[in-house]
Amino acid sequence: MKNRALQLIWGKAVIGLILLLLLVSCATVPLTGRKQLNLIPEGEMLSMSYTQYDQVKKESRLSTNQAEITMIKNVGTRISQAAESFLREKGVSMKFDWEFILIDDDQVANAWCMPGGKVAFYTGILPITKTETGIAVVMGHEVAHALAKHGNERMSQGLLVQLGGLTLAKALESKPEATQSLYMQAFGLGAQVGFLLPYSRKHESEADHIGLILMAKAGYNPQEAVSFWERMSQSGGQAPPEFLSTHPANQTRINDLKKLLPEAMKYYKK
Repeated sequence: MKNRALQLIWGKAVIGLILLLLLVSCATVPLTGRKQLNLIPEGEMLSMSYTQYDQVKKESRLSTNQAEITMIKNVGTRISQAAESFLREKGVSMKFDWEFILIDDDQVANAWCMPGGKVAFYTGILPITKTETGIAVVMGHEVAHALAKHGNERMSQGLLVQLGGLTLAKALESKPEATQSLYMQAFGLGAQVGFLLPYSRKHESEADHIGLILMAKAGYNPQEAVSFWERMSQSGGQAPPEFLSTHPANQTRINDLKKLLPEAMKYYKK
């Protein structure tokens, strides 16, 4: 009986701790207003981001195609400026040290953005983006994930569920391999560089929404987003390419983008 009573007391304490964490760590996604759990201080996320990004650069074969590199950086500069303008308008303060690399891998249609503005594109996606505007669709979407702190949210959930609510510092100290794996999952990267793990339907939809606004503010026609995703859906044959293996489904995503275009076009016309 005593053990049972102790278990009940312990269970209530754990639930109370979780509720407290949820209360004090609640953040709001810019534009959509959705509440999210962010347990990890920005400084700690940035430190891990910069370390992981440096590792990717060391382990990857970087492109030497100057024309393509310049195009990625030009689009990145415009999208990053739009992102910072967007956050100022929303009264949100975030730290960025923007960097854009192009990884030479024709087999991987992929791109991602880590906290602090650390962006990577893979050459395998360029035949699908086709133009700078196509690149802006992808760039806006990936930067939007960072602005919405989707990685922090996913890693916070992982720390809470998988590692018992440990702080990031404690998790790195006591379970470094598990924490590293959790980080890679949180930012959509698998064990091998270039393997994209799916974000949730909620995160993908938010990134599509914010990404449209960012590309429009950067001076790119957001209508191209529909054409890009149509090309993506056709490029994989029977099965969607890895970049598109997330929710929502192809046609659902395209339909949702069409509904968001009137809002995005208001920014494009300014």
